[in-house]
Amino acid sequence: MEHFKSNMRDLEFNLFEANRVHEYFGEAPFDSFDADTARDALREVDRLAREDFAASFVEADRTALTLEDGTVRLPDGVKKSLDALYDGGWHLLGVPQELGGFGAPNALRWAATELLVGANPAIFLYASGGLMAGVIAEEGTPEQTERFAKPMVERRWGATMVLTEPDAGSDVGAAKTKAIHVEGDMWHLEGVKRFITSGEADYFENIVHLVLARPEGAGPGTKGLSMFIVPKYLVNDDGTLGERNGIVATNIEHKMGIKGSTTCELTLGMDRPCVGYLVGNVHDGIRQMFKVIEDARMLIGVKSASTLSTGYLNALEYAKERTQGADMTQMRDKTAPRVPIIQHPDVRRMLMLQKSYAEGMRALVHYAAMLLDKAVLEPDNDHWARLNDLLLPMVKGYSSEKGYEMLALSLQTLGGNGYTMDYPMEQYIRDAKIDTIYEGTTAIQGLDLFFRKIVRDQGQTLMKLGQDILATVKGGPEELASERQALGEALEDVQAEVGTLVGYAMASQQDPAEIYKTGFHTTHLLFSLSEVVIAWLLVRHAEIALAALDGASDTDRAFYEGKIASARFFVANVLPQVKLRRQLAEAEDAALMELGTDRF
Repeated sequence: MEHFKSNMRDLEFNLFEANRVHEYFGEAPFDSFDADTARDALREVDRLAREDFAASFVEADRTALTLEDGTVRLPDGVKKSLDALYDGGWHLLGVPQELGGFGAPNALRWAATELLVGANPAIFLYASGGLMAGVIAEEGTPEQTERFAKPMVERRWGATMVLTEPDAGSDVGAAKTKAIHVEGDMWHLEGVKRFITSGEADYFENIVHLVLARPEGAGPGTKGLSMFIVPKYLVNDDGTLGERNGIVATNIEHKMGIKGSTTCELTLGMDRPCVGYLVGNVHDGIRQMFKVIEDARMLIGVKSASTLSTGYLNALEYAKERTQGADMTQMRDKTAPRVPIIQHPDVRRMLMLQKSYAEGMRALVHYAAMLLDKAVLEPDNDHWARLNDLLLPMVKGYSSEKGYEMLALSLQTLGGNGYTMDYPMEQYIRDAKIDTIYEGTTAIQGLDLFFRKIVRDQGQTLMKLGQDILATVKGGPEELASERQALGEALEDVQAEVGTLVGYAMASQQDPAEIYKTGFHTTHLLFSLSEVVIAWLLVRHAEIALAALDGASDTDRAFYEGKIASARFFVANVLPQVKLRRQLAEAEDAALMELGTDRF
């Protein structure tokens, strides 16, 4: 099934017309990729994604993975897709040059990721070695870099992030896996981890697990956790592989979606010692692991946006071809010609909602990616990193929620055909649902946004973002005057919503139960702020599109007019929900917390 439909035109619009990345591509430290080289790379990744990488999308979903003697056998088609990725060197795109990678700008790396993770999300999750190697090189000792990080890149080793335990999911600080010191940076680990993505596969020569564990005598909570390098096979001093380490896959989770990804239970120290090496020889695990976690949150947002985009494009193609019913103006004429379903108003409504969300989420994730580059280019200006931190729960939490919701409309557009396995929609939905759950549910993202990214920052970064949005509200083309006015009103509403939740939080210092009022609305705030930011980005894109219409080709004119339509539709149909959430927050009485659990 050639299911994946990329949107290279909108991807390049985000990069080069909206974010103008060509102004710093080709300059140190991104001198290995100028604009032309980046475009060439994206075109090749697009081909790879649509053809070779997407080829195992269905096979991976419908071929049951098996666990035999601690080893998971991957289907041949999955291995071919991974071969295409690795043989082309595309796993090296974002890897630092000092580790043998290409050192591409973040904007380019995440653009390529959009294509690959949209084409085959379950299989792309295996390609984590470069990311983990970078973390080890940054946080580990020089010996750990030589022993693990470099061969992870050179020899295409797999890698995993190992946090979750049976009794410690989102509450990572409840983890019980223990670490016993042996000597130097060597420790023995004992415990059980679960839901470990890519925890086992026979494709890789070796797999390096980054594991959070609690050293004996360490305190409770996340501050008592340390991070350890735990290889599947021990690595000898000369770089050759030694005996199997005592970390073994003891179960495969049978999942609703992304079935081609081996989500495993890993048991540490069961039949033989599980050797782990303390990263950097310092007990700083949660901070170190957050370098992986934040990248994973970005990945899930990109995955959600890309899956929605291909879902929408598949639905659009179907709606243009599927003939059903007469035009509404001729409904009473039983002899009237049948029309493509895109002629029906409600189908157009569903399609434009999908389009505006897909383009809005793409705008959000690529704006966030560009901020990562800004942080590298201006290391003395911490605003860019702070702004990216503020956006990250929106990228992960909002995109995953709305991506899943909109994919249901993609399926709905196809009617009964969408419900069959002849079309990719049902698999898209199954593969996408995990995005709202991965590494902290949406409620966790809402709490992170409010307490860590707004309150702890005393609202400074949020205020600067508000000033940027207000600048768009105050000036622009007359054709978008009503959209700018609506954006300004929504900005006021979300600022008032923030103020209301801050008020409840402050009141809780005298009356602890007041914090419940905040808790009822942090996810609402996540949604409201995300919608204001997305509306702002779409209006900015519409302004660029308006200016580009003069002299545009017919193809470009259609694209630009579509961008303007997306912005107008999102502002008119999505943004009004911000006011409602403000009103709900202001009226909250937290009475639900007093309701007996037997009333539910």
